[in-house]
Amino acid sequence: MCSIPEDIFTEPEFSPDTLANLGPLRRLAGVWQSDRGVDVNPKAEGPERRAYREHIRMDPIDPQTNGPQLLYGLRYHIHINTPEEAITFHDQVGYWLWEPATGLIMQTIAIPRGQVVLAGGTAKPDDARISVEARRGDTRFGICSTTFLEEAFRTDYYRIDIAFNDDGSWTYVTRTDLALRGATPAFNHHDTNTLRRIAPPAPNPLVGLLKDSKVS
Repeated sequence: MCSIPEDIFTEPEFSPDTLANLGPLRRLAGVWQSDRGVDVNPKAEGPERRAYREHIRMDPIDPQTNGPQLLYGLRYHIHINTPEEAITFHDQVGYWLWEPATGLIMQTIAIPRGQVVLAGGTAKPDDARISVEARRGDTRFGICSTTFLEEAFRTDYYRIDIAFNDDGSWTYVTRTDLALRGATPAFNHHDTNTLRRIAPPAPNPLVGLLKDSKVS
């Protein structure tokens, strides 16, 4: 991120149209699905490989400001099931954020097992590949977990690499380094999938309000 200006309160002018200002994140907007995901996770008897079906919804949000900092973004929800079980295999919510002035991209992660992450990276608006990462103990792009996870399945590192494919799909690979109690080295818990859009994104709320002439 660029140096912080003297004036930390004045907000910048912004476009109301988030979809037109998402930079490399614009190709993530919409509703996505795939039944070809692969997860490799740790078990007592050794690594387990699981196939999964994934549904992702990414909705544009209105522009966000931190004083002079301007962010455009997507609010997302990931839901994953496996062929063997009806219960949810993985649930995740968060935001993807883009700062046009600096090229900063961020992903926030919250999962219902007592863990949150803020991961960051940089990219150009037309990049075909983007990556963000986070490390335990980093006060900017870090990982925070509940006591049980810290002591039994400590997450030391997280990274996601996304490639935007020519056919409009996108492929991700995630890496999560897990320090398992009583075991070394850290386990490389990783996932990969290729998602295809099943529905286009809706405009962010402000665009709809302006179109309906409900606000000036």
